[in-house]
Amino acid sequence: MAFVKGAWRILVAIKDGLVLLLLLMFFGLLYAALSFSPKPSASVRSGALLLDLDGTIVEQPAEIDPTALLAGSGPKMKEYRLADIVTALEAAKDDGKVKAVVLNLDGFMGGGQVALERVGKALDAVRAAKKPVFAFATIYSDDGYQLAAHANETWLDPLGGVAIMGRGGSSLYYKGLIDKLGVNTHVYRVGTYKSFVEPFIRTDQSPEAKQANQALADALWQDWQEDVAKARPRAKLAAYASDPAAAARAAGGNLAKAAENAGLVDKLGDEAAFGERVAKVAGESPDARAGRFASIDLSTYVQARKPANDGQIGILTVAGEIVDGEAGPGTAAGDTISNLLYKALAEKDLKALVVRVDSPGGSVMASEKIRGAVMAAKSQGLPVVVSMGNVAASGGYWVSTPANLIFAEPATITGSIGVFGILPSFEGTLAKMGITTDGVRTTPLSGQPDLAGGTTPEFDRIMQMGVEDIYGRFVGLVAQSRRKSPEQIDAIAQGRVWDGGTARQIGLVDRFGGLEDAIAEAAKLAKLDPAKARPYRIEKEPDKFTQFLQSVLEREDDGKDRSRDMLARQAMLQRQWAMQAIGDVKAMVGGAGVRADCLECRAYGAPRPVSHADERGLFAMLASLWR
Repeated sequence: MAFVKGAWRILVAIKDGLVLLLLLMFFGLLYAALSFSPKPSASVRSGALLLDLDGTIVEQPAEIDPTALLAGSGPKMKEYRLADIVTALEAAKDDGKVKAVVLNLDGFMGGGQVALERVGKALDAVRAAKKPVFAFATIYSDDGYQLAAHANETWLDPLGGVAIMGRGGSSLYYKGLIDKLGVNTHVYRVGTYKSFVEPFIRTDQSPEAKQANQALADALWQDWQEDVAKARPRAKLAAYASDPAAAARAAGGNLAKAAENAGLVDKLGDEAAFGERVAKVAGESPDARAGRFASIDLSTYVQARKPANDGQIGILTVAGEIVDGEAGPGTAAGDTISNLLYKALAEKDLKALVVRVDSPGGSVMASEKIRGAVMAAKSQGLPVVVSMGNVAASGGYWVSTPANLIFAEPATITGSIGVFGILPSFEGTLAKMGITTDGVRTTPLSGQPDLAGGTTPEFDRIMQMGVEDIYGRFVGLVAQSRRKSPEQIDAIAQGRVWDGGTARQIGLVDRFGGLEDAIAEAAKLAKLDPAKARPYRIEKEPDKFTQFLQSVLEREDDGKDRSRDMLARQAMLQRQWAMQAIGDVKAMVGGAGVRADCLECRAYGAPRPVSHADERGLFAMLASLWR
């Protein structure tokens, strides 16, 4: 019997080994197949280039964990790289295979004003090339309509509407909850307008924060209206946005008709009617389902038209929250980004560096690490040009200080030159449960910071002095970069956030322009022909296996139901914002202690993807606090 058991174990081990070997061979062959990239242009057929934007437009999509994809707990929203969309549209205008461009914005969740203006400019170029642009949605919100305004024909579902919300909205304040829980929030900050910490120490905005936030919202709203009015001058935008209820009453409560009467849309029709219209221009689809037309897949088209990554102008992207340590794309991790730049400087023959910043800031230590790497490039004789995207504030401005020139757009959010630290202690919470602390010390800092027993006055004074010292360093870096005195910079710093137009007037940025303008200027500074200058993107290569999984899952999700009516759509969007706000708080309490960060900046653009697992974790946290 023992012999039989031993033989059985050997057979099971052999079986397990063979299964493991076969799995390894399968994934190895799969990886090899995915790594092999045949020329994809042959798969691009004639039709309309379809931008079915079921998610958000971002500077750099976040890295997705393949195990989360397999488990079905990945992010709910897709992210589309701004550069890919621009590349596709610029190629489409001269491509005989592309008969039209179609924007399906039913699932579009936003992208930030600067990014949307850049896509709008690319759409205008398509129209100038005598190719029609069609847009369709059931509900147009601000971001979706900013794109749709650039279309030749803007279609709206008869049961839908146009919801122009404008800039602004409410934020969460946690002081009441903190008091209820007995938490003591220790705040160390510099800057009259450094309002990131206000939700933890107030129940509302301070007058200074409200004044600054109102000025920023007004400037961005004005810029949005000008962009849309320029793209669609026949739209009665101001009257519609200022009194949408009157417009709806005049149309008998029919929101779609109200939008048509105001000239915001051209046609009312469902998706099937829209598809029939596009098919007359782009051709019929082999798919017999209603509303289909001959279409060209965006990702396939981008893959076919994307230029080789072999230029002499390095493009370093600092996108997302700036954090310590290592992280994938979509998060600006100090170690990761600095190591990528050092590697590129050692291995590539770069002639100039463009730093593309789209970040509200974060860790001071990580910001300094990235700045140090950029300074290393500058010390090697490379001219450095910064291109600001939607947001380049706090830590995002910190990493911009080595620049020879800074480009921004009028709608760029920048500034927020200030520093803060926040530390919770729980002596009050523990006291409510009858728990106290006691001990001995050998110095004023023994056991500090004591999260259970509270901090000492000496520790608080040292932390405040440390934050003030870092603020002085920040101001000094900006003063040196902007060729002004520290006093002049301090007067416009204090944590205040500025729109790009005002930032240029006060000297925080040099010129208006996008990434292409920054690349051209970097080429000039390096004494290269701007017309021949090609970029080299300094970033981690995407994982091919993850890309494969995403493409498979996207095909499986094709045609899924979307939140179409106005209430469901706006509720979903606000839910995403709420989850992001709670996530920001969770990350801040558990993240870097001293930060150059901008809370109000995060409210402009589009919410970041929240995975199913994160959402469950955040809801569980809220439920436990409620109990």
